[in-house]
Amino acid sequence: MNKKVNIKDIAKIANVSHTTVSRALNDKSRIRKETKEKILSIARELGYRPNFIAKSLVLRRTKTLGLVITNIANPFYTELAQGIEKTATRFGYNIILCSTQSDISTEKQHIEMLRSKGVDGIIFSSAHMEDPNIVALAEEEFPIALVNRRTYHPVVKEKVDYVGVDNILGGFLAVEHLIRLGHKRIGMIGGSAESSVGIERIEGGKKALQTYGLEQKSEYLLEGNFLKRSGYEKGKQFLKMVEIPTAIFVANDYMALGVYQALLEEGVRIPEDIALIGFNDIEFSSIQGIELTTIGQKKFEMGAVVVEMLVERIEKGNGRGPAKEVLLMPELIIRRTCGFSLKGYQIESKTMSHED
Repeated sequence: MNKKVNIKDIAKIANVSHTTVSRALNDKSRIRKETKEKILSIARELGYRPNFIAKSLVLRRTKTLGLVITNIANPFYTELAQGIEKTATRFGYNIILCSTQSDISTEKQHIEMLRSKGVDGIIFSSAHMEDPNIVALAEEEFPIALVNRRTYHPVVKEKVDYVGVDNILGGFLAVEHLIRLGHKRIGMIGGSAESSVGIERIEGGKKALQTYGLEQKSEYLLEGNFLKRSGYEKGKQFLKMVEIPTAIFVANDYMALGVYQALLEEGVRIPEDIALIGFNDIEFSSIQGIELTTIGQKKFEMGAVVVEMLVERIEKGNGRGPAKEVLLMPELIIRRTCGFSLKGYQIESKTMSHED
């Protein structure tokens, strides 16, 4: 048939009202099983396709979510987005992806664009520490959720759901592992000071040094921006020091790959001369020849959980309820770059307390 089939066409053939057809197609109750099966059969035969624009006007929803990340070049976001997209599809939602390049003004432009398209909610993995765009949405009570990164603003903490890994524990596990391998000169490369994950991971690393009674030298703490190039540059910076660290903890794997490249260019052996550990367990980190020791986090699960939380708020209309926080446990993944097989454990592990 060339003519586009609508609900009234189905109703006429089935000899029922268009309201009954609508209920059958939307799987609503209060309709006889035989009638529903008859309507669905006619709809299939006629090649009926729902009018999503009209449906969204009736439901006041577009079944679309925005996803705002910092940089699509970072492999972490590719893996996170897979969990978000697959779970959104399961709930019948589409995803519009935006990348901010870590710029607040770009983030604001993306928010305006997403809202002009009528998205039902927005997932942010781009939050800055005091992100005014996210604060404004929280104050308005527009449906949003944070994943991976968060902001500590009190309004956001009170009203916006957050899903992430326990970054402080993850940083602790990374540096503790290096200490247990006998390292005392441990360098650390954090992410941007505007990012909660960079701050929390380095905080965990500092707690490990404190727990084991080691000094944190200020020159051994460098700030990157989570991109491979910054890891490369900071790796070169470490090698210019009078007393070079014997181990380096990097706040994400993408920067760690940059450090890896910098060390190899200068003839530094990994792990014999310098041990290296990252964070995230991106797919590239396990490649043979690199085999980066890292802190793993369940990226797909993080994406799935944040979609479930946001969709629940949208569909149940409970956007004003108290915010929920889900912290997934990090995992130490031991590979070649830490030198575990060369040195073995030197001292007993100590438990980190968040109350330290």
